[in-house]
Amino acid sequence: MKVSPLDAHVGFWLRFVSNHVSAAFAARLEAEGVTVPEWVVLRHLYDAPGTSPAALVALLGMTKGAISKIVARLEARGLCASTVSVADGRARHLVLTDAGRAIVPRLARHADENDAAFFGHLAPAERAALVETLRALALRHQLAHLPID
Repeated sequence: MKVSPLDAHVGFWLRFVSNHVSAAFAARLEAEGVTVPEWVVLRHLYDAPGTSPAALVALLGMTKGAISKIVARLEARGLCASTVSVADGRARHLVLTDAGRAIVPRLARHADENDAAFFGHLAPAERAALVETLRALALRHQLAHLPID
């Protein structure tokens, strides 16, 4: 039986490139004292203040305990705060602090620079086609959780 070479698979090349792109971005964030999961939570809260921890669990596909640890680290660093719902005293909502709102644009620049470093050489049409192809694959396979690692 003939066995196909490892690098004959699209999945191999997706993973190969993804690992390098992700590792470079993680290193950029680490220099700022932030992990990738923390970045994803910060970025989400930037656009959606008042998100509940339960909503983050669903969005990221992480356990409640993992989300609690991320939120606790962000709160300890003064980047987000938890408020209690007036309607339901048991429900918590997360918001960025002023420091949290201030750090997100700086971290977003790192994301943009990392993207440019890996994909900036592509013509705009090539880049758009790559993004569209990957989005179509995500839609086709109903991939819902945001990438965090």
